[in-house]
Amino acid sequence: MWDYIFLGILQGIFEWIPISSEGIVAIVGQYFLKEFHPIDVAIFLHLGTLLAVLIYFRKEWKEVLTLKDKNLFYFLIIATFFSLIVGFPLYKSVKEITIGAGLLVVMGFGLLLTSFLQKERKSFNLNLNHLAIFSGFLQGLSVIPGLSRSGSTIFGLSLGKKNPSEILKISYMMSAPVIFLASFYLYFKNPILINECWISLIFSFLVGISTLHYLIKFSQRIDFSKFTLIFGFLCFLGAIFSFF
Repeated sequence: MWDYIFLGILQGIFEWIPISSEGIVAIVGQYFLKEFHPIDVAIFLHLGTLLAVLIYFRKEWKEVLTLKDKNLFYFLIIATFFSLIVGFPLYKSVKEITIGAGLLVVMGFGLLLTSFLQKERKSFNLNLNHLAIFSGFLQGLSVIPGLSRSGSTIFGLSLGKKNPSEILKISYMMSAPVIFLASFYLYFKNPILINECWISLIFSFLVGISTLHYLIKFSQRIDFSKFTLIFGFLCFLGAIFSFF
């Protein structure tokens, strides 16, 4: 049980920082998860932090669901569609190679790409539909362990004329439909997942709702690109040493 609690705590903290909570949870989880694939558990635990996002942005969600904010409503539909058509087949492929050294190598590449995206933020004034397509595409790619979902979508959203606070809000809100659908799929594929991971979901929510506001502010002030760069190379070294 303590293993699952620890994974829930990791998810609740690292979801709000652009260094890939999925990668962190999968890397740690592969050493003591026996009955489940670590990628499945890492994705499923997003369900806990999803609830934190729904509560934190409850006013914004009310406006979206009542169609008071139609622009954001259509944005989320388009972004979700492109996330799914990119992310689902990629998820199938990634699962085949992401165990042991393979997971470290994939995460290393993902972290290096995250580092690059965090450095290359520019404004190109993309219209709303193009912004939804591109950021949805990047969110789908974040199925790759190490490629931060928040980091990649923040990069995509920064290509439009939106202020930083709006970019962060949209980045976290656009994760909700995809996480819900992914969790729904994982549950029906393997219903026993909830029986083992329920304690992780509780802790990912409790830690997530407690840290969301502060870690979002913290991530705005800190340049994580150097951290992800160093961590990426450490993953490659870990993969090399695992062969000996």
